[in-house]
Amino acid sequence: MLNPPTHPPRTTKLIHALSGAELSHPSMASTAANHLCASLPSKTNTSADFFLRVQTPNAVSLRSSFASPSSLELTRGGNSTRVRSRSRSSIYASSAQVMDQSASKTGSKAASTIVEVDLGNRSYPIYIGSGLLDQPELLQRHVHGKRVLVVTNTTIAPLYLDKVVEALTRGNPNVLVESVILPDGEQYKNMETLMKVFDKAIESRLDRKCTFVALGGGVIGDMCGFAAAAFLRGVNFIQIPTTVMAQVDSSVGGKTGINHPLGKNLIGAFYQPQCVLVDTDTLSTLPDRELASGLAEVIKYGLIRDAEFFEWQEKNINALLTRDPSAMAYAIKRSCENKAEVVSLDEKESGLRATLNLGHTFGHAIETSFGYGQWLHGEAVAAGMVMAVDMSYRLGWIDDSIVKRVHNILEQAKLPTAPPEVMTVEMFKSVMAVDKKVADGLLRLILLKGSLGNCVFTGDYDRKALDETLHAFCKS
Repeated sequence: MLNPPTHPPRTTKLIHALSGAELSHPSMASTAANHLCASLPSKTNTSADFFLRVQTPNAVSLRSSFASPSSLELTRGGNSTRVRSRSRSSIYASSAQVMDQSASKTGSKAASTIVEVDLGNRSYPIYIGSGLLDQPELLQRHVHGKRVLVVTNTTIAPLYLDKVVEALTRGNPNVLVESVILPDGEQYKNMETLMKVFDKAIESRLDRKCTFVALGGGVIGDMCGFAAAAFLRGVNFIQIPTTVMAQVDSSVGGKTGINHPLGKNLIGAFYQPQCVLVDTDTLSTLPDRELASGLAEVIKYGLIRDAEFFEWQEKNINALLTRDPSAMAYAIKRSCENKAEVVSLDEKESGLRATLNLGHTFGHAIETSFGYGQWLHGEAVAAGMVMAVDMSYRLGWIDDSIVKRVHNILEQAKLPTAPPEVMTVEMFKSVMAVDKKVADGLLRLILLKGSLGNCVFTGDYDRKALDETLHAFCKS
């Protein structure tokens, strides 16, 4: 029934550029991958344009624009390299990025797997599988000191805290584990709650060799990661996500932070974990509403860069909603592969990584205006994606068949397809004006363009289309 696509995504790795003009292209050590590697110059800006296309197993095209008026286009294929300058203004992502020729199959019981996030000497594994919390060596190999602080919440602590402590200490009596249990909910993702983590760490006299462990959903992961980035100017941390949202998106890539009353995730840092451990068994205790919320991010990957994955989702949405183990494991794995590839190419969101935020500019406005925690993050993102798709259609960038398919799959997933009725055009505009993707006063959006699986991150669009979309979804 699952019929996974025959071309799962792969990670295309980068080798650091020697300078802005000097690029190195050694072959990757793994002959199985057989890719050529390149890197962007180290200095990019927010107007950068990035486009990667895997054309054949041995040909890679990489185009990037920088602060200068012209941009660099580098094409590597066969034994030749060609560099030329060109002018561009937007960032494009394509489903061609995730095509591979290797087949993927899932059985009746999902096997554990590892997805690598390739960031040079800061690379780390994402372990995905059933029963991983019963394999203590997975966690212990990433704990380098003798002190651990587990950060969790009132919902997850009774379910999994003891199991995690056991995994950290079994056969390892020298490790001392402390824990701090925070209130549960997006409304607590703030400075006051974050201080409870620092209070516990300081009271416990933790040092720079300690490890923080995030046990919970996206809120816990974001706050624990931010605390780890700031405590003693940086300590190790591990992600153990327990929601679909966190397992497919927020635990991967190093985005950490807290909310501000005027905007979501405006205070934070890029800080990578030592590993991400996804034990799919934790989804057995996840409420249905939380499950659906996480599926919004899964759907997003298909829309922006992985058309085959989206088509698989359309065929298997019911299996996902009923928590079929093989379907869930495959969706998590493929989502992590997509996220890992993008993060490896653009860790700090200078361009390409921003495309992962389809629907988020609209969605964050909903969360901020309607009240943190009133709608789950995925619910707001789902409505935001519908609005982004609507705007893309008004611009003439996609056909109506994509609009209908997006509506259909979100409705099947029991997700909203419109913002709350209380939202007004002015509420959207006031929050969107301080969105992280605003540059020099220009609001840049992620919109679909072309066939399914292609998107653009751009500020070059007709403002009339944005106004029309906002008025179409708001009463005032």
